[in-house]
Order: sequence, then C-alpha cells, then structure tokens
Amino acid sequence: MTDGLSRRRLLAVFAAGLWLRWATAAPALLLAGVYRRGMPLADYWVSEKYDGVRGYWDGQRLWTRGGEPVAAPAWFTAPLPAVPLDGELWAGRGRFEQAASTVRSQTPDDAAWRAMRFMVFDLPAAPGGFTERLSALEALLPPRDAPWAQPVAQHRATTHAALQAEMERVVRAGGEGLVLHRGGAPYRAGRSDDLLKFKPYDDAEARVVGHLPGKGRHAGRLGALLVELPDGRRLRIGGGFSDVQRDDPPPVGSTITYRYNGTTAAGLPRFARFLRVRADQGL
Repeated sequence: MTDGLSRRRLLAVFAAGLWLRWATAAPALLLAGVYRRGMPLADYWVSEKYDGVRGYWDGQRLWTRGGEPVAAPAWFTAPLPAVPLDGELWAGRGRFEQAASTVRSQTPDDAAWRAMRFMVFDLPAAPGGFTERLSALEALLPPRDAPWAQPVAQHRATTHAALQAEMERVVRAGGEGLVLHRGGAPYRAGRSDDLLKFKPYDDAEARVVGHLPGKGRHAGRLGALLVELPDGRRLRIGGGFSDVQRDDPPPVGSTITYRYNGTTAAGLPRFARFLRVRADQGL
C-alpha cells in the first residue's frame, strides 16, 4: 500500500468505529433533500432545523462538514463519547454569525464556546435505521459532564397540514425550519430523501467564479456574483448583499449559500439572492 498504513492497521481503525480520514478529506455525511407537499410522511421523524454549523465528532476530534478541524476547547470535547456523532454546533436562534465566528476561530474563545451547544441528531456508525439509532442516541446523551451535547428532540410526522403549521411556528419564533428523518433508513452518505429539510424558501450552494461590477449606487463595488452550480451552469446573484459585503465580496473560489423561490422552465433558480458564505471555509 502506498500510504504506508498496513491492512491490519486499517482494519483496526474501522473496527473501532472510526472513519479513516486525511486532513483534507471531508467526512462522509448524510445530506438533506427538500421536502415537498405530497411526500409520504408515515415513516418520518420531525425536528427543528438548527441554524448553526454542521459538526462531526469522529470519536476523537471535531470536524466541520468541509473536513476542517474545529479548535474547540478541551473541556467542550473531552466528555464526548468515543463514538461518531453528527449534529449542529449552535449558538441559539438567530445567532448563526456568532456560531460561525466561534467555530471559525483557531484560537478558542472560552466565553464564546460557553454559549455553544452541540445539537446531535444522529449516530453515523450505529447499526439499524434512524429509529433504532435515535433510541441509542437518547440513551447516550447528554453526558453527565457535558450538558452542552444534547440529542435533538424528535417526534413522529403526521400530516402535511400539521407539518406546515409547525414549520411556520418555528420560523415565527426565530428558527430556520424543520428536518425530517426517515425512520427505517440506515445512515448512508450523500444526498437523499432519507433526510429532508422543510423551510419557507429553497436554498442551495454554488461556487463563486467571478465578481461583476455594480452600476448606479453600486458603482465601484460589487454588482453581482457570478457563480457556478453543481451541474456546471452559471448564474448571476445580485441581491441579498449588505453594503459591507458589496465592498468586500466573497472571494472567487469560495462556496456560498443562496436562497431562491422555485425554478425556471430551464431548471435555473428563480429570484436567487445571497444568504451567506459557507461557514466552514477559511478555517
């Protein structure tokens, strides 16, 4: 083997329930599709969608979705169980920027981390469907010495009307929306309907490939971002920016999240507007 690791050592890593990873490798996470009215709800669990930074605990270290190490204080991670945990590093409703700043810093701010929670919603290495993993998760968390590591509260889905009412209630209270987990689904990496998000708008990610100059009141600064979608097509995003962001726009090569309302006949996002730079970049 060219990587210098013996087969025996590789097997030992997997037997311990840990994922083999390099410093530049992103964890293989379950990613959410989008809930649409008419989807069957009988086997789904529902929880709040926490507006924080995706966090993956591999049993020894904490990582972002993009595979960057998180410099959390030792007291935050030391009591966590030695098994993989998938969740959200969260500072509270409406405090995404605070959470992102805390996670992004490579010099841990103790006071900032005291305000953080690790809202855990899955056990990636546990066997069985989500319903079985949920039972194991609720028996495991929170650790006695780490009340900030909490299992996300889940309840069974019923009807679309009930789901719509709950989503609206969460959003009015300052939340982002809902998440649905399919009860019988194993944990498998990639985007699928095993995990669904339900929010009052659609969102997606794209890579910045250019800065387009502004006109009128935006002359001399950013007018729009030119972004590349996962399928290779390009899109202009000119709305959603503050004046500060137009003066100092997301750099070329960065990944942004944008929101939109449905798609055109050609399948392009309608009314796309900037939301944020993905939080795990630049760490």
